[in-house]
Amino acid sequence: MCGIVGIVLANGQTVGQEIYDALTTLQHRGQDAAGIVTCDQGRFYQRKENGMVKDVFRTRHMRDLHGNIGIGHVRYPTAGSSSSAEAQPFYVNSPYGIAMGHNGNLTNADELAQDIYRQDLRHLNTNSDSEVLLNIFAHELMQQKKLFIDHEDVFNAVRNVHKRVKGGYAAVGVISNIGIVAFRDPFGLRPVVVGKRANANGFDYMVASESVALDGLGYELLKDLAPGEAVVITDSGQIFFQQCAEKPKLSPCIFEFVYFARPDSMIDNISVHKSRLRMGEKLADKILKEWPDHDIDVVMPIPDTSRTSALELASRLGSPYREGFIKNRYIGRTFIMPGQQLRKKSVRQKLNAIGLEFEGKNVLLVDDSIVRGTTSAQIVEMAREAGAKKVYFASAAPPVRFPYVYGIDMPSPTELVASNRTVEEVGKIIGCDKLIYQDLEDLIEAVGVGNEEISEFDTSCFSGIYATGDITPEYLASIDSARNDDAQATKQASGQETVGIYNGN
Repeated sequence: MCGIVGIVLANGQTVGQEIYDALTTLQHRGQDAAGIVTCDQGRFYQRKENGMVKDVFRTRHMRDLHGNIGIGHVRYPTAGSSSSAEAQPFYVNSPYGIAMGHNGNLTNADELAQDIYRQDLRHLNTNSDSEVLLNIFAHELMQQKKLFIDHEDVFNAVRNVHKRVKGGYAAVGVISNIGIVAFRDPFGLRPVVVGKRANANGFDYMVASESVALDGLGYELLKDLAPGEAVVITDSGQIFFQQCAEKPKLSPCIFEFVYFARPDSMIDNISVHKSRLRMGEKLADKILKEWPDHDIDVVMPIPDTSRTSALELASRLGSPYREGFIKNRYIGRTFIMPGQQLRKKSVRQKLNAIGLEFEGKNVLLVDDSIVRGTTSAQIVEMAREAGAKKVYFASAAPPVRFPYVYGIDMPSPTELVASNRTVEEVGKIIGCDKLIYQDLEDLIEAVGVGNEEISEFDTSCFSGIYATGDITPEYLASIDSARNDDAQATKQASGQETVGIYNGN
């Protein structure tokens, strides 16, 4: 999972600082690497490296990012190399000069990589599917066979990209002497929003993964890109939209609302905050229905994402809400960290229990989801060590039983604690006295309020039904063998890189 941003300023000021500010707002979407590419009079300026935004960019770097248009990217590693060479945006000089960053995963990346070598006669420098997407787009743009191109040519290229590429993707690119282009996959799996801000010389425009990036810099939300839609913002400040997919269908990833997005974001006209409030309501209703004589003394969230749901759940149950864990904000999101040992170490570093809130109480811990179960098991243990009499555990999401293949690091079914296990078996593994999961139907109802155009969400990690319809058991087996923790540990120990194209975003 990653964050993308693209900005065009109409007032002639340098865009680098605004991209930096937007990336800090999207830091929750990627903490492994960051990058910015700007463009001035046809020339590109770039800075990218491993690390948080504040660590990658120094004053000397910002001074070298010239121009009024540019793009930025923050990245989580999901497989393969985490070297700085994999940091985005990527760049190609043919045709015209193009830089691009992307959020998602191309499910036919290996096939496309072969096509790039054999048919498109282009070269890849990394194993990242983001570089694959960039080269596919560059090739399709070159097929327009024009010395000078306009927005219609860019839309034609995106149209052909949609025909060749499979999976979930949201991309933003800068084209020399043209401007910014952004597009969303035909299923709308990954989010993209477009914003506008007036200034003395015209209008500034931004595209970003989440609306919070717009809010922080004073942009007005114009719209979410529709599935398959593209936007071109020229360096002179003109903006054009066009639908580029033949059969678009809005099926956004429901896990964005559960876990990834910031609560103050709007995605596809749905408030993430209100969605999480409703998740808490639904979960409380389930507890009251199935466990009316519960003995819960206090409700506690696992910070931070579950706070909203836990607060509403406590209110509906009529139980006190307490903050029992203090979070070290300088530790990244644990279930995304590559390597089980690193995840186990990080949980104890990330959270510390307040003993007075636990001692002698029956505690209901609320988390947004349970993925590998590593974090949950250690948190339950910490609650008992802090003096809790009984420890109950509630998940605002249903059991995660299937790998997510569109850009979240949940590739291996063998590493999902709920895969092929009952709720009772998962409860025993994480060590709680009782485990309550959200029902999938309730989650869909909780998130779906606000946009009647969404006929279905992608719930593949819960249901095993993949929106794109092209995910085979063979594909799942291949990513399992390549990306599970044992495979990654073996590669790291031997100094090898992951074979094939991986999701680098």
